[in-house]
Amino acid sequence: MATRSGTLGVAVGATSRLAATKRGEPAALLIVATGALVLLGLIMILSASSVSSFATYGSSFLFFNKQLLWAAIGLAGFVFFSRTDYRRLKNKGYALLPFVGLLLVAVLIPGVGIVAGGSARWIGAGPLAFQPSELAKLALILFLADVFSRKEESTLQDLSHTLLPFTPVLGLLVLLVMMQPDMGTTLVLSAIGLGMLFMAGAPHRYLFPMGLVGVGGAAALALSAEYRRERVLAFMDPWADPLNTGYHTIQSLIALGSGGWLGVGLGASRQKWSYIPNAHTDFIFAILGEEMGLLGTLTVLGLFGFITYLGVRIARSARDRFGMFVATGITIWIGVQALINIGAVTATMPITGVPLPLVSFGGSSLVVSLVAMGILTNIARQGKRSTRSRKPAEPANA
Repeated sequence: MATRSGTLGVAVGATSRLAATKRGEPAALLIVATGALVLLGLIMILSASSVSSFATYGSSFLFFNKQLLWAAIGLAGFVFFSRTDYRRLKNKGYALLPFVGLLLVAVLIPGVGIVAGGSARWIGAGPLAFQPSELAKLALILFLADVFSRKEESTLQDLSHTLLPFTPVLGLLVLLVMMQPDMGTTLVLSAIGLGMLFMAGAPHRYLFPMGLVGVGGAAALALSAEYRRERVLAFMDPWADPLNTGYHTIQSLIALGSGGWLGVGLGASRQKWSYIPNAHTDFIFAILGEEMGLLGTLTVLGLFGFITYLGVRIARSARDRFGMFVATGITIWIGVQALINIGAVTATMPITGVPLPLVSFGGSSLVVSLVAMGILTNIARQGKRSTRSRKPAEPANA
């Protein structure tokens, strides 16, 4: 009977270890999916930027070399935060958010902020230029995760607990970002805030009106400036002005349509020869579709969908509410931003000018995104450790 009891204990232990291994898989899978997108992005940046880079700077590798450097820095950040207990980040949002707010204000000061393409989004000089709005996404997530993890779901039935401090913080960030102006990042920040509020358990009677106000505000902002209004009209009918407001959309669709099933071949894009502006940044997905075809675009969509699935799974298995909210916020951020970018490229959404996460050229976006993915990886690993730390109960001897 003791032998049977010991055998049963071994079996329970083996089952527990197997379950723990399966629960730990999201961390490894997340690393693979993230690495695949970064690697694919580097390849496509080299291809998409080679013509314009050579024509302007005399080197086809300029943008690729810059992105490779940022990828190395981002990789270091990924490794560091994937190995650092995410619970150390608790309370850090309270300090990080005001710091980001000051940077967003500094960007708007003439002579301090760097203006490009009609927007003041960068601060710094030369290769050290940084985009504070990218860091604002992570700061908002850490801040709201800490706030919501301290609130019981029942307290959110009170309107004051739902609105404070959520509304003033999100409203201030949105205001500062829109003053740059940057409509795309504003939409991403709003999606992060409302998504995390929903996960915190805010009642629908508060969420629906807030969502309607958000949609109405986005529509009003989209129509308030002439260039944004032209983008909306171009989205509705790009062929009405094919050489001006509808030019980006039409050229993007030509690139995607030219790719067919398997693409014209890596490096063989014709649209990157100055037909598509910003081919290596906002419209890199169009060049990818042209060179790698439908198979390539579906691969990218599949990777982002898989990361979203893993993020949901990691959030559900997080060992505490803070980890759950951080994982939720990062997942919403990456998923929504990818959706907005791909929607603009495929003419299913108006053009807003946000990069494709982990793929498009841009040091600020890549480094902060990799740091966020490192944090998400650590949350997955912490869930794995907490499962393995639980020893199976020893069966009583009969």
